[in-house]
Amino acid sequence: MAEIFALPGEVVDLLGAGEVIDSLAAVVRELVENSLDAGATRLVIDLYPQQWQIRVADNGKGMSLADLIQAASPHSTSKIHTLADLAQVMSLGFRGEALHSLARLAELTIASCCSTETTGWQVRYTAQGEAAQIEPIAIAPGTIVTVKQLFDCWPSRRQAMSALPQQMRAIQLTLYQMALCHPHVTWQVQQQDQPWLTLYGAPSAQQILPQILHDVQPSDLREWRLELSGGETPPLISAPVTMALTGLPQRSLYLLLGLPDRCHRRRPDWLKIAVNGRCVNLPELEQVILQALRRTLPRDRFPVCFLHLQVEPAAVDWNRHPAKTEIYLQPFDFWCNQVVAAMDQILQLNSETLPDRLTNQRVSQLLKVSEAAGSYSVAGDYSRDGSVVGNPVPAATPPLPLRAVAQLHHTYIVVEHPSGVWLVEQHIAHERVLYEQLCDRWQLAPLPAPILLKQITPAQVEQLQRLGIELEPFGEALWAVRNAPEPLVQREDCAAALLELSLGGDLQTAQVAVACRTAIRNGTPLTLAAMQQLIDQWQQTRHPRTCPHGRPICLNLEESSLSRFFRRHWVIGKSHGI
Repeated sequence: MAEIFALPGEVVDLLGAGEVIDSLAAVVRELVENSLDAGATRLVIDLYPQQWQIRVADNGKGMSLADLIQAASPHSTSKIHTLADLAQVMSLGFRGEALHSLARLAELTIASCCSTETTGWQVRYTAQGEAAQIEPIAIAPGTIVTVKQLFDCWPSRRQAMSALPQQMRAIQLTLYQMALCHPHVTWQVQQQDQPWLTLYGAPSAQQILPQILHDVQPSDLREWRLELSGGETPPLISAPVTMALTGLPQRSLYLLLGLPDRCHRRRPDWLKIAVNGRCVNLPELEQVILQALRRTLPRDRFPVCFLHLQVEPAAVDWNRHPAKTEIYLQPFDFWCNQVVAAMDQILQLNSETLPDRLTNQRVSQLLKVSEAAGSYSVAGDYSRDGSVVGNPVPAATPPLPLRAVAQLHHTYIVVEHPSGVWLVEQHIAHERVLYEQLCDRWQLAPLPAPILLKQITPAQVEQLQRLGIELEPFGEALWAVRNAPEPLVQREDCAAALLELSLGGDLQTAQVAVACRTAIRNGTPLTLAAMQQLIDQWQQTRHPRTCPHGRPICLNLEESSLSRFFRRHWVIGKSHGI
C-alpha cells in the first residue's frame, strides 16, 4: 500500500507562506521592498505588535484596479515575465510570493491609487489571494497595505516567536538597513499610534548613519564612490574616477567608513554589506574588511562600515534564501580587491578625504609668531648619529601641503595644513611608518656576533623559528641566535627584542613589536628637517590615522574651531564693548 501522497494545496500554500513570512520583521521587509520598487520616497509605517497588525503607506506610483485584483494571487508579479528576466532582476522583489503569503497568514487589505487616475480602490483578499471585496476610496497617489491578525491561523507560530522587544529590534534593524541602502527615502514609524522612529531622507548614507547611531557625527565618517563600466574587469582603483559608458550595465561601489581614530564599536554589529539595494550576509567579504583594518583599530574593537555594491544582474544569484539575505556574488575576488583598495584610499590623508578645506593664512601667521617667540622647542637631532629619521622620502609631491613648524615637549610635532593645525605624536607616527615598511619588506639579517638567550622554553624556540630566526643549542639552557629582523641587528636591546618576539604571535604581531621598539621615543628632540621628513613619510602611509595598536596619531584643530574660540566672527565694536 502506498505511503507517499501529494499534500493538499492549502497545506502546500501554508508551508510556503510560513517560509516567506516568519516574523513581524519579515512583513515589514516585504511590504517596504514593494514600496521602494514602486518608487516611493516617503513611507509611513504603523505597528500594532500586540494586535499582530501592520500598516505600510507609501507615495509610490500606485496600482490600477486590474493590478489590485491580481496582486495577491500566487506567483504574481510585475517585476519579471519570462525566464530571461530572471537573470536581469534589478528590483528588490520579483518572486510574487509576499502578498499571497500574507493573504494566507493574515487578513490582507490593499488600497491604492495611480498617479494618472483620480479614483483609488480598496481590495480585501481571501486566504487564497482572491479579491473578496472591492470598493472605491479617496486616497492620494500611492498604496496602503494593511495586515491584520497575522498568524491567527497558525497559533503555534505566534507562541514560538520571540518576545515583543526582540521582534521590535528586528523591525528596527530591518528599517535601518533599508534606510542606508535608500538614503533618499523619509521614514516615519509609529508604534501603537505613538511616534517610534523617524529618519529623514538625505543625499547619502553619510547623513543617515548619524540619525541611527547618535554618538556618531558626520565628520567621523568618510565615504568613497566609484563607478565602473560593465565591460571587462577594470584595474584596481587608485582614485575616485567615473568610467560610465553609455549602453553598458553599471557596476559601482559605495563605501562609508568610520574613521578608526574616532569611531569604532565593541561588536561587529555595524559592519553592513548591501548588494543592489538590499543588505546581505557575505561573511567572506566581512572578514576581508576586518582583516584589512586589523592593525588600524584598537584591539577588540570593530569598524563602523557600510558597503554598497551595485552589480550587473547576471553577477548575483538571489535564489539562495527565501529572504534573499544570502546570495552568490561574482566575481568575488574582484570585489574583495576593490573594497580593500577603496579602504586604503578613504584612510589616506589627501584633499579627497579631508572635507571642508580652508586655505587661511591667519593660522600660518599665528604659528610663525609663536615659533619666533620661542613658544615651541625646535632644536636638537634625532638618532644617535644625528641623522634624519627613517628612510629617504620619495620625490613625489605630498597629497596635502603639510608643514612641520615646531616640536612641543619633545613629543608632539606641530603641523600646519590648509584648514588648521595638527598635533602629531612622533612615536606612534613613526611606528606606523616603520610597520608598513616592515609589511612591505620583512628581512632577516645576520648578526655581527651571535646573541645568547638563556632559559627559553621549547615553545619560545619554536616561535622564533616560525619567524625565520636561526638559533641552535649552545650549552645547557643556552641558545645562540644567528640572525634577527633587520631593524634590530644594530640595536643594543636586540636580545630583549628577540625575547619579546619569542612570546608568541604571528608575523604581523612580530612586525608591530619591531616597529614599536625601533620607533622614535617620546622625549627625543628633533630638527625641523627630521620632523618634516617624518610627517611626509607618515602622510604617505596607507592607514595614517592610527598606529598598529589602534591609537590615534594626530589631534586635529580646525581653523574654523580656532576662529570660533577666539571669537574672530565678532564685529570690532561688539568685541570692544561699544
